[in-house]
Amino acid sequence: MASDKNQSEPIKGSIKKNVALNTFYEILSIILPFITAPYVSRVIGTKGVGIYSYTHSYQTFFAMLATLGTISYGTREISRARNDAQLRSRLFWEIELLTVGTTFACILMWLVFTFFAGDDRIYYLVLTMGLLNSAFDIHWFFSGLEQFQYQVKLNTIFRLTGVVLLFVLIHDSSDLLLYIILMTAVNVLSSLSMWIYLPRFLVKVNIRELRIRRHFRQTLIYFIPNAATSIYTVLDKSLIQLITHDAYQNGYYEQATKIINMVKALTFSSLNVVLGSRIAYLFKEQRYDEIRSRIADSIHYILFMGIGCCLGIIGVARRFVPLFFGPGYEGSIILLQLLSPVVIIIGISNCLGTHYYTPAGLRKQSAAYIVAGAVVNLVMNLLLIPRFAGAGAVAGTLVAETTITVLYLTHCSGYLTFRQILLSAWKKLAAGAVMLLFILAADRMIRSSLLAVAVSVAGGAALYLLALILLRDTFVTDFLIHRILGSFIRKIKK
Repeated sequence: MASDKNQSEPIKGSIKKNVALNTFYEILSIILPFITAPYVSRVIGTKGVGIYSYTHSYQTFFAMLATLGTISYGTREISRARNDAQLRSRLFWEIELLTVGTTFACILMWLVFTFFAGDDRIYYLVLTMGLLNSAFDIHWFFSGLEQFQYQVKLNTIFRLTGVVLLFVLIHDSSDLLLYIILMTAVNVLSSLSMWIYLPRFLVKVNIRELRIRRHFRQTLIYFIPNAATSIYTVLDKSLIQLITHDAYQNGYYEQATKIINMVKALTFSSLNVVLGSRIAYLFKEQRYDEIRSRIADSIHYILFMGIGCCLGIIGVARRFVPLFFGPGYEGSIILLQLLSPVVIIIGISNCLGTHYYTPAGLRKQSAAYIVAGAVVNLVMNLLLIPRFAGAGAVAGTLVAETTITVLYLTHCSGYLTFRQILLSAWKKLAAGAVMLLFILAADRMIRSSLLAVAVSVAGGAALYLLALILLRDTFVTDFLIHRILGSFIRKIKK
């Protein structure tokens, strides 16, 4: 346990350091799947990937039910109390004990569900470890304190260890069960390891003073949008299996969404995790102009990355999917191309969710919009999946995410407007169109898939940047060139 003196000192978080750490971790999260996904897709096979996809989707839903809304709610509450050691310690134990209670209630329901799972029962039993992880995952506490270095360090160690064990232990489709055990165990051990750092930030509290039940209502408010979101991030996979009874369709959909999730991490995840915690603090301090400035900077970055990645994916998917995942995943190509605009759409709504609705305490309002999107998604899935399988799930996701984004923008008190987005996006769209034409030309002219993808990615990115410079896009000229590159040059000169 740290000394009282250290515990009473304000906890400070550097935005630059935290963005750098989270960017490093998100890049690692992108690089590692690029290393492991081609191996797993070939070794486990399309059917094995599909089985893991839909069984894990059920476990994810139960895990979300177990944690209620404690991840977002806990991060916000700890962020507000980070400079009061006694208060943040009491809040931690209240929220954590609530999570333990709800988790073990969900495990009982999960075991009943597993009993009726038929041939897949063994996979669901192994995934019980993932539910246990919900009880002891305290990343929300360190996020609230803006102490991301602990998460990054330990998660990196365990993820790298998991990659090594993957190549050592998993060799063919018969190792599917071992693969699920390995993937689940890595997450559990990573969460448990975070507990060794708790004494640095907590002080003793009187257990009689803990008021656990007072957080239940608030976590329910945070839970509603999480539950609604799961309809089109988790239930999609479950519905594909329930309606089509085709594990291969789930395999195609899983690989398409895997690429999109990598791109989402690159586009906005690390930025939103860091700034979400900081903006909760800024709302408490009523520094509204600074909040508007940070949202404007974030949306420039999200559109810059999102538009480039979206049009780039459309161009390279035909060559990239067979090259990356191997034979048997051709069905993922069209799904990936159709799903690519979701990077931009979710980027905008995610920016407003983490930078405005959650830190401003408007989670209940945001939950209503997400529920509306979830209803749209569920209806679209039920109508389209029977006829179009995975493509129907993609269409449902696009319509639902667009619905949520429009609702977010029309009710955000002017912190972000359609006009701001259009002014920031049109030059990026023009530059992206030039890039896409180049990629399509390279695809037709180059026979080798590896060379075509390499030329398309490197040449397309360079052309995208060059076009934005010629169009004098303010994000590229002011932020990337003057602020980032200029700062780097000044440091070299010193």
